[in-house]
Amino acid sequence: MKRVILIILYACTILLSVGAQQAKYIFYFIGDGMGCNQVNTTEMYMAELEGRIGRKQLLMTQLPFSGLAATFSKSNSITCSSAAGTALASGEKTNNGTLGLDDNGKRTHSIAEKLHEQGWGVGIMTSVSIDHATPGAFYAHVQKRNDYYTIGTQLAASGFDFFGGGTFYYPYPKKNYDYNNKSLYQQCREQGYTFARGYDDYLAKKDSAKKMILIQEHEGLTDDYKGQGMIPYRIDRKEGDMSLVEITKAAIDFLSSRHDRFFMMVEGGAIDWACHSNDAAAAINDVIEFDEALRVAYDFYLHHKDETLIVVTADHETGGLALGNSDYTLNLQVLQNQKVSLSVLSDELQTMRKQYGKRLKWQQVKQLFVDRLGLYEAVQLDADEDAVLQKQFKQMQKGKSGDVKTMYKQVASLARAAVALLDTKAHLGWTTGGHSASAVPVFAIGVGAEQFTGWQDNTELAPKILNVVK
Repeated sequence: MKRVILIILYACTILLSVGAQQAKYIFYFIGDGMGCNQVNTTEMYMAELEGRIGRKQLLMTQLPFSGLAATFSKSNSITCSSAAGTALASGEKTNNGTLGLDDNGKRTHSIAEKLHEQGWGVGIMTSVSIDHATPGAFYAHVQKRNDYYTIGTQLAASGFDFFGGGTFYYPYPKKNYDYNNKSLYQQCREQGYTFARGYDDYLAKKDSAKKMILIQEHEGLTDDYKGQGMIPYRIDRKEGDMSLVEITKAAIDFLSSRHDRFFMMVEGGAIDWACHSNDAAAAINDVIEFDEALRVAYDFYLHHKDETLIVVTADHETGGLALGNSDYTLNLQVLQNQKVSLSVLSDELQTMRKQYGKRLKWQQVKQLFVDRLGLYEAVQLDADEDAVLQKQFKQMQKGKSGDVKTMYKQVASLARAAVALLDTKAHLGWTTGGHSASAVPVFAIGVGAEQFTGWQDNTELAPKILNVVK
């Protein structure tokens, strides 16, 4: 009898302790395209910069609980961002290309929407456009993820407190759209949102704003600006450019000053864009930035340990990144010689082509590769490697080698060949310019973090998060 009583008391203690685990502050970090090898490559790269073999740990891998998540969608073993985002946001599988709807076309309900209805403050942040698939999975419901304008109209109508990131990917309606031809900027203002362009502008406007949209500042930016909508890659960043770290700081500041409970989703979207371009140096730099943004949330956690949950994961892996392409060696440190992303390198090469036309000389292009990639000086090339680039240059000048399309950018094939050569020198390989079916990491700390260990499906994460707020 005594044993039975003890068992009952123990069970009650467990139930009471679980019931007491209620988070008031939830941070959901999603590294778009950030598979295990993106994390591993970044840590080994940082160790090589210190002159040693091994890992210099990111903050995310130091969190006390970790696991893996499968990423397949309802329609394919390889997911797209909208299906994966929907799974992470709502716990529902859906078909590739669908956002915020299940495979029968029924609306899903994201964590953000559920908590917003309960009076929580909600912030959605990204390093790419705020109407892209992963952020959109938390507030939008459309059959086609590329319907950016409709996604943006649903952002305006969401009522969420804070959005941060790049500009809108497609801020204007196409023909036959029934939104009175209003831009997304106008619709958001009509719904009570204040736009801040850059972190300094946020600081100036935050006190008077009821709801905030913090976007990247561009020179001469107006509502007519049409661009890809991302903040600059970390590797390209100049003084005055906004960072994911600043966006995260602003969101915590804005939400905590208005709500006693809040949910934030922070996406490292540019990791995915870099991996679609097979640009290892740019991807590594943005994994580092994503981890720096995580540190901002972690610092908040240190002051609210009993009330905070932080979960870090990815929607899928991008690029099929492989560590090793020949013998049993890596030479990741050579990537430090890359000073700009493939995107910027291509733009610089295109500017040279426009300026000089047929008068453009190989020595001028070679010097660009010396300055921007370290090729020929810090990173020596053999005769065959040099011949590959010179052949590409000659074809370009004859009009036989133009641009190639990556997922989000037209880039000069010569620029891409040069970056690919540097990645080869690092002994890295890529299997695709798209996504892979690899599992992704999960890291967690705080209230209920012990739930996120082991092998799990991506649909399990959202319900586990909601477990700690009931």
